[in-house]
Amino acid sequence: MEVTLSLALPRDGYSVPVARRVLAGALRLLGVAESAIEDIELALTEAVTNVLDHADSSDSYEVSAGIRGDLCVIEVIDRGGGFDGTGVGLEQAGESAESGRGVQIMRALVDHVAFLSRPQVGMVVHLEKQLDFADGSLLRMSEQGASDLLHADEERRNRAEGRQ
Repeated sequence: MEVTLSLALPRDGYSVPVARRVLAGALRLLGVAESAIEDIELALTEAVTNVLDHADSSDSYEVSAGIRGDLCVIEVIDRGGGFDGTGVGLEQAGESAESGRGVQIMRALVDHVAFLSRPQVGMVVHLEKQLDFADGSLLRMSEQGASDLLHADEERRNRAEGRQ
C-alpha cells in the first residue's frame, strides 16, 4: 500500500501545527510507532519553520508526504530561488548560534535530509525516515491482506494448470 498526501498552506506561523497534525494523524491511523511519529513531527516543524524564516516572499508553500512500505518521504517546497544546501547543517552549530540548529535537529531525527533547488519549482527540503509499526497496524494488515490475496491467486493458477 502506498499513501500520499499533499498540503498547500499559507506562508504563516499558523500553518506549522496544521502540517504537523495532519501528517501525525495520518501516521497514527496507519499504525506507525509513536516514537517515529514524534521524530517526524519535530523534523517537519523544523523544515517548515526554515521555509517561513528563510524563503522568498511567496504566499504559500507545499508539504507532501508519501508512505510506501517502511519508508516515509516528506518534501517541504517553497517557491523561493533556492540555495546550495549541500553542506548545510553538517557542522555543529555554536552554543550561542541563532541559526543552524534546525537542520542539525532534522539530521538527528530522520535518516536522510537533502536540500534541493529545483528550477521552476523552488527549494525543496527532502526528509526520509524508516518507519516502525505497532502490532496490528492498518498498513501491516493491508500488506498482509494483499500478500494473502496474491498467494491465494497463485494457488488457484497452479491448481488450474495442474488440471490441464
